[in-house]
This record gives sequence, C-alpha cells and structure tokens, in this order.
Amino acid sequence: MIKEDKKAERVFQIEIVETLSNLVEVSAENEQDALLKAQAMYRNEEVILYPDDFIDTKFNIFR
Repeated sequence: MIKEDKKAERVFQIEIVETLSNLVEVSAENEQDALLKAQAMYRNEEVILYPDDFIDTKFNIFR
C-alpha cells in the first residue's frame, strides 16, 4: 500500500474591496454642511461613480 501525503484543504473567506473615487465641488457655509450635501447628492444619485473612477482593489483574508 502506498501512502500519499495529502494536506486537507480548508475553506477561506476572502473579502474583495474595490475603491472608486471622484471629486465633487459643493458650495456650503462650512465643511459639515458640504459633507452633508455631498452625501445627499450621492444618495439621490446626482453623483454616480463609474468603472472609470476605479483606483484600487484589495484582498483581505478572514481566518
């Protein structure tokens, strides 16, 4: 009988994170108001990020 050294395979969870980025100009009285306006614009789909806005991909492993 021939004995084979076989390592047992395990299941891993890999998170794939893509980062998209776009600069938006917003007129406001202060930074907080500008941030709130930009967030509202994004939620209302006035600002849409496209594949051309891609800047990075990261892979994270969870054990």
